[in-house]
Amino acid sequence: MSHQSEAVLENNLIKQLIGLQYSSVKIVDGDALVSNLKKQLEVFNETNFSAKEFDAILNHLAKGNVFEKAKTLRDYFQLTKEDGTSFYVRFFNTEDSTQNLYQVTNQISLEGSYKNRFDVTLLVNGLPLVQIELKRSGIEIKEAFNQINRYQMHSFWSNHGLFQYVQLFVISNGVNTKYLANNKLQSVKQTFFWADVNNKNITELTAFTTAFLNPVHLGKMIAHYIVINETHKVMMVLRPYQYFATEAIIHQVKNSSDNAYIWHTTGSGKTLTSFKASQILMELPDVYKVVFVVDRKDLDYQTMNEFNAFKKDSVDVTDNTQSLIRQLTDNTKLVLTTIQKLNNAVSERFKGNIEPLRHKKIVFIFDECHRSQFGETHERITKFFEKSQLIGFTGTPIFAENASKNDLGKRTTKDLFGNCLHKYVITDAIRDQNVLRFGIEYIGKYKNKSNTFIDIEVEDIDKQEVLDSEKRINKIVDYIIAYHNQKTFSRDYSALLAVSSIDNVIQYYDLFQQKKEAGEHDLRIATIFTYGTNEDSDEAQDFLPSDEVDFDVLAEPRTPYQSSHTRDKLEKYIGHYNAMYGTSFTNKDSSSFEKYFQNISKRLKNREKENFNNEQDRLDIVIVVNMMLTGFDAKKVNTLYVDKNLKQHGLIQAYSRTNRILGEQKSQGNILSFRNLKKATDDAITLFSNKEAIEVVTMPDYEKIAEKFDEALKLLREITPNYQSVDDLESEEDEAQFVQAFRKLMRAMNVLQSYADFDWEDLLIDEQEFEDYKSKYLDLYEKVKQDNQKQKSSILDDIDFELELIHRDQINVAYILKLLAQLKGAKTPSTAAAQRKVIIDLLGGDIQLRSKRELIQKFIDENMPHIKEGDSIEDEFEKFWQDQKVLALGKLCEEEHLDKAQFKALIDAYIYSGREPIKDEVFQCLDNRPSILQARVIGDRIIAKMKEFVEVYVKGMMA
Repeated sequence: MSHQSEAVLENNLIKQLIGLQYSSVKIVDGDALVSNLKKQLEVFNETNFSAKEFDAILNHLAKGNVFEKAKTLRDYFQLTKEDGTSFYVRFFNTEDSTQNLYQVTNQISLEGSYKNRFDVTLLVNGLPLVQIELKRSGIEIKEAFNQINRYQMHSFWSNHGLFQYVQLFVISNGVNTKYLANNKLQSVKQTFFWADVNNKNITELTAFTTAFLNPVHLGKMIAHYIVINETHKVMMVLRPYQYFATEAIIHQVKNSSDNAYIWHTTGSGKTLTSFKASQILMELPDVYKVVFVVDRKDLDYQTMNEFNAFKKDSVDVTDNTQSLIRQLTDNTKLVLTTIQKLNNAVSERFKGNIEPLRHKKIVFIFDECHRSQFGETHERITKFFEKSQLIGFTGTPIFAENASKNDLGKRTTKDLFGNCLHKYVITDAIRDQNVLRFGIEYIGKYKNKSNTFIDIEVEDIDKQEVLDSEKRINKIVDYIIAYHNQKTFSRDYSALLAVSSIDNVIQYYDLFQQKKEAGEHDLRIATIFTYGTNEDSDEAQDFLPSDEVDFDVLAEPRTPYQSSHTRDKLEKYIGHYNAMYGTSFTNKDSSSFEKYFQNISKRLKNREKENFNNEQDRLDIVIVVNMMLTGFDAKKVNTLYVDKNLKQHGLIQAYSRTNRILGEQKSQGNILSFRNLKKATDDAITLFSNKEAIEVVTMPDYEKIAEKFDEALKLLREITPNYQSVDDLESEEDEAQFVQAFRKLMRAMNVLQSYADFDWEDLLIDEQEFEDYKSKYLDLYEKVKQDNQKQKSSILDDIDFELELIHRDQINVAYILKLLAQLKGAKTPSTAAAQRKVIIDLLGGDIQLRSKRELIQKFIDENMPHIKEGDSIEDEFEKFWQDQKVLALGKLCEEEHLDKAQFKALIDAYIYSGREPIKDEVFQCLDNRPSILQARVIGDRIIAKMKEFVEVYVKGMMA
């Protein structure tokens, strides 16, 4: 079968875009791009610019990074014209995007670190706002994604940085087409298919171009549906279902006073959708105010932070009912509050303060409108605010089948909110890879360290005294200790342990603590609980203490715990937390206790940040009854241990704490159930999607994954029968085939190793041979890195090696030092040679220690023979390492003519903060500042060498 060439794909795309009313323009290089920009800005602004005036515009446009330029694009520039008058230059019309000028060009050539030629560029008012990269059909679409990353690094910054104004990238091989925001933290996981209103993906380039790239839709996306995230300093673009939901809400509010709701599955980004809807609604002339309502203090805090990330200071959280009333009656357009405070505000006590609002059109947007306690608040709001309009968001609606007795006579989401405006269910999200599947294991028995099967007896237990027995809970604690590392990639991820009562929390926590003090584990464990009963909860609900009267909470069959025993226990546990992290929280006042909760939440969420200190700040397991099982999102939580009965929306909500997307390594959310929740799980999945969805939502059995592994291994052996044959591959095409085949094998292994049943004996390859293949795979990765440094192109450039899949549990510097001690104590030369080979092989198969392999080998060969038996290997190694580090730093500074003290300070700041230095900071360390032409190349080179120095001599050296 012949594949459509890239050139044909490109020419057909340009013809189609011209048919969609783009003007064709020929731009060959950066100078032509600047010349065209001047003409287009003059037409768009209905004026002419002199050369001097246009230079001032170019200087303004050149300032800042991609994030700052996204703001510049949407703002005006006050230009002082040569005649002394002020003129406001506009770069993009956000109010009416059809008034912008749309052009298409191709094969623009820019020279930065080295020359790049771009496929198809869409210019808006002369600025390149969309870059389209094409690959011929049959080529992995990820290759186009990798190409974009290289362009950003190598040349987008040249020619006044105009290509840093790109808002969206489109990548396509003709058959598959995806879009993404121009985001410095880019991952292939942030690339999306466009879809129609019914969530049917539009994958082919021709259909995508018609639906997405036509000027009307593209202009709307750039004007309204790119969100500038202030927290991470990046742009985000809405996915199709978020777009259609927002559009449906706007249409509903403009054309009707009826209530409605959005059903978007948990984890699909409802906060971003609701924020964008709120932002657009508050600009509508008929809308007096938008009130975004959550139902707990923790969600209040979390949602406020997320809203303010999307637009700085967009919401001022209401601390109490009086504050809420002030915001309802002043000129604040967007208010964020809780159901409880809003309920207070419409109570008899406060009604007089807000009486003037009774006839104003206020749009209330409710986050997670499935909450069981919502019904009474709903009635109070609609009765008081006569022109109110309520829009609900939920991932798990209340239907007749899952309505409980607390739902005001079993009223459903439809009863309360009316019609569903848009639906995006869990099967849609899994298909689009917006959330992960669940790997569910029902733990009945397991092997302990002595390879003996231990029975946890979970299958048919329903007697409370058995469930609560210390013997049973002790076995579960032992299981978690035994398997936690395996489930969380050596504690690189965190877990929640959901139990059925506060008494169970105390049992579990005390057992973990006893075993920790006995030296059986060193897991970092915390707990938090407030309200509760000693019964299994059917729904995942919990509340933080409040100084206010929370009517909905009082209406529920729950009472605040009063036992001094539980309060004292919790205070003791908070004391353990304070000792671990140097904090000073207490449960003796609600403010400090709320901060304790926020600190736990932040500690789990911050794990996904690049500069997170895993050794100092890691939290491994949080034991909860209900808190954190809804509304709480942390991408680095991948495991839920369950020892409580869950069902319907509570079950889906709890499971969904684990399935946020994060890179290739996190392949599923791990659910380990110590109760038989199989039927409850199947029923819940069926309720919120359909009967056939069970196989889509849950991972296959261990045996099925093992079969996939065997298939991948068979393919690998067809290309390279053994690991030595990798060296005999004749061409880069052959090497690329090997890389892709082994990558497929690693993906299967990544999933396999998450199962408790995993055993190398089940596979057709042993661990050593797998590691040998992995070492060869990393050799090829090193080759690509070296080629890139030499600016030499390679087919392997376009392949994502997915290094995050390369993971070894115990391999670190401390482990290597133990092996070195054993090597020193070897009794015979043959034993020493064998042990030396083990060490070198281990270093070759670990991505972090690999960079240190040459130095460790040097220590073994040159220093070890002179170390006396009684000497400490660890002390000698530390001395050797520090000497080598000083020599390497001196050599780097000599080669690049850097002041050693200043450059070392720069490195120390980078290690501490994780922030890459800007080039001006680097240039301050140079004897002579380079010319403008040389600055970029020299700056990039020095920063690359600095990162390599840190990679070799610093990272991973904390034993």
